[in-house]
Amino acid sequence: MPLFCDITLAERIERAEARLMARVCERGSGFAIELAGGMATFAGAGSPYNKVAGLGFGGVPADGALEDVERAYAAVRSPVQIELCHLGDPALAARLTERGYRLAGFENVLGIALDGERERVTPPGIEIRSSGDDELEHWLQVSADATVLPDTDGVPSHEEFSREDVLTAMRAFATADVKRYLALRDGAVAGEASFYLNGSIAQLTGAATLPAHRRRGIQTALFSTRLSDAAAAGAAIAVVTTQPGSKSQQNAQRQGFSLLYTRAILVNPLPGRGDALRRGIGDLA
Repeated sequence: MPLFCDITLAERIERAEARLMARVCERGSGFAIELAGGMATFAGAGSPYNKVAGLGFGGVPADGALEDVERAYAAVRSPVQIELCHLGDPALAARLTERGYRLAGFENVLGIALDGERERVTPPGIEIRSSGDDELEHWLQVSADATVLPDTDGVPSHEEFSREDVLTAMRAFATADVKRYLALRDGAVAGEASFYLNGSIAQLTGAATLPAHRRRGIQTALFSTRLSDAAAAGAAIAVVTTQPGSKSQQNAQRQGFSLLYTRAILVNPLPGRGDALRRGIGDLA
């Protein structure tokens, strides 16, 4: 049966995402600020972890709390990006648009129930193996090379990251006890993937295939291996985030994932500017 997502499950998943972002950012030189049940995080200039996650289930943040977060991002000259689950409090979206936030895009969250053992599906010539700390740098290089040349199916992302940004972000992410994998095709490294066990939720935290090895079943093998390991580790559900209409979403649905909900990406490109001017601090934009 498809996994049904009610408000309670959506809140669990969003809280898990907020906790993971806080774990990544607290270990570096960035920040992690609690906000109405969610978390505002910053991991460095150009990082994909610069965002606010988990809002919409703990009430609408007070103006003062929002201003504090906006000033924190303004101090590091970063826009405020809020990922807002469509099952959250609708009053929050209205409040954010009043404050000048603009819709920049969407992303889909898919999930699957994990009950019992799961079979690993590995096409001929494909091998999936765990990747330990002894080859972290190699794993990072594969991740960066594959990520900066994404598939172009579906709705384009509103963000683009340089190879150096990806390397920096993934190096910080690797400190959060994620389980990492390398994929090989006919003995050659062809891709990578990871997942993070967050309570009873297995977050599939990325998978990328090098361009020369795409459309060969590698993503199928990476999905099935991670789901098998997550189920064995005690996870009750697995979730993955994709661009709408992307090859990644298609691959997930082929594995039995159901579309749970969509996040709207709301961005304030000039955080704290008006607040700063009112206080005579100067132009922070």
